[in-house]
Amino acid sequence: MKQLLNSPVNQLEERLLVHLENVYPMYDIRALAQQLINTFNLHKVCKDPLRHHNNWAETDILTITYGDTIRDPAERPLRTLHNFLNTWLADTVNWVHILPFYPYSSDDGFSVINYKQVNEDLGDWDDIRAIADDYKLMADLVINHCSSRSEWFEQFRRNELPGKDFFIEADPLDDHSAVVRPRTTPLLREVETLDGTRYVWCTFSPDQVDLNFANPAVLLEMADIIRFYMEAGISVFRLDAVAFLWKEPGTNCLNLFQTHEIIRILRALIEHCNPHAIIITETNIPNRENLAYFGNANEAHIIYNFSLPPLLVHALVSGENRYLNNWLMSMPPAQDGTTYLNFIASHDGIGLRPVEGILSEEERDQLISTMRSFGGLVSWREAGGQRQPYEINISLFDAFAGTTEGRDSYQFERFICAHIIMLGLEGVPAFYIHSLLGTENDLRKVELSGNNRAINRHIWDKSVLTDKLRDPVSHHHLVLHRLKKIVRLRKQQAAFHPNSTQYTLHLGEGIFAFWRQNRTRSQSIFCIHNLTASEVALPLNSLNLVETQEWFDIFSGETVADFAAQKTLAPYQCLWLSNRDFSDAQ
Repeated sequence: MKQLLNSPVNQLEERLLVHLENVYPMYDIRALAQQLINTFNLHKVCKDPLRHHNNWAETDILTITYGDTIRDPAERPLRTLHNFLNTWLADTVNWVHILPFYPYSSDDGFSVINYKQVNEDLGDWDDIRAIADDYKLMADLVINHCSSRSEWFEQFRRNELPGKDFFIEADPLDDHSAVVRPRTTPLLREVETLDGTRYVWCTFSPDQVDLNFANPAVLLEMADIIRFYMEAGISVFRLDAVAFLWKEPGTNCLNLFQTHEIIRILRALIEHCNPHAIIITETNIPNRENLAYFGNANEAHIIYNFSLPPLLVHALVSGENRYLNNWLMSMPPAQDGTTYLNFIASHDGIGLRPVEGILSEEERDQLISTMRSFGGLVSWREAGGQRQPYEINISLFDAFAGTTEGRDSYQFERFICAHIIMLGLEGVPAFYIHSLLGTENDLRKVELSGNNRAINRHIWDKSVLTDKLRDPVSHHHLVLHRLKKIVRLRKQQAAFHPNSTQYTLHLGEGIFAFWRQNRTRSQSIFCIHNLTASEVALPLNSLNLVETQEWFDIFSGETVADFAAQKTLAPYQCLWLSNRDFSDAQ
């Protein structure tokens, strides 16, 4: 009897009951827990979750892409993507995030019409499964909202179950001024239904209608969708816009405790189904709020390092290391079983909310002005009745076209330096595919779509792209091959395990540096980066290298011969100084 009570399914049920009680106190939570368990078939096979287990290593590299980023008229885009990955990136990346590949009505996929279908313009579930066979596949769970063209919303209009209770309604006369939003469109959308005029909540756009998680039937639907995805080979789940999930009158409707409880419920179900599955929360909010989504190692396995892109771009165009240093010192080490997702570019813009309280308004505006001078655009949000800049829209390659002083000849070096920094930091590194390809601003797509984010969502013709990647003087070729070489070196370093120790170093103005050490093999790497367009002198004795060990630069192979010497760093030069024979180091 004692063994039965301690079985994984019983432990799961008790765990669910705690969280369900906090969210649905007016419902039969034991019956709801059983429904969730049945949805995942966990009564038949329920596995023990891996407590504080790291489902990642220094060899794990992610790429982010749309299903149709690369097109070949002779085949379906998902097959083209798969072939491209296998041909050009199989030795570089092993995790792939395919942005929403479902039928949609707007927002390049994030307004989902049907969660269980693959957009026929991209391919089918066999194409998804094929990619999942070769790569650890990450998919979006667009959890906050769905399309106004979805069957659920059509049911809402017709007052039919289940959709009639799936959406949030509100009175337009109520005060919603405290609600935090990332857009400037009206919060409420007027809808004509069989029961007359209703007003539904739309955090992002009138076409993206927020789901009502106060109705547990919505939670059950999402659990069923997750299980469906897992059967298709998906093992990494990106919870899109999850910070906005729960709405409560009189609050800002952001990061509410019920939202955290919903994530804990989904985490419990997923990890009892597949202990190696991973939840990543997409929460483009100030850094302190973002960190809360780790919970007590019972919410997200991985959180996005949203502060990294704006701070790193600011540092490299200003030559100022202070804010990057302060931010890195403030980042707590992720406990085992959790880590960060480090990225610099994505399908969205360079978010500005994560640097609130870090950069001054003047410094933020200078960054915006610099990016605009390189062809960038700005997207806005509504905050307290005022319009505030929300993100900068620009391709990352063009973002590094110069500094605050203007354009210069160091675009390539600056761009590579940024990625070397990303690859060295604690966490799993993620490359937006357009960064690997050195894609530039697509202003024509902005013009055609009316969407500022389209500037960094270029669609490549496969033959055109292939020609550029094979052309030895093309910057696309140079970018891809240099990044592939750096990744190859990075994968060989135990100190770059996502959970290895990290300390910020203070080596003077213009230098951003940190130290990584593997906890079991004792490899140390000093990651040193010149953030400026000028030469910088680095006194090697400021590193306190252990002189009984041999030290060398991983990039050049050059050995440190004189521990008291000065090393001159060229503009944007980077060093990875490692101890040799570290497996025997004490």
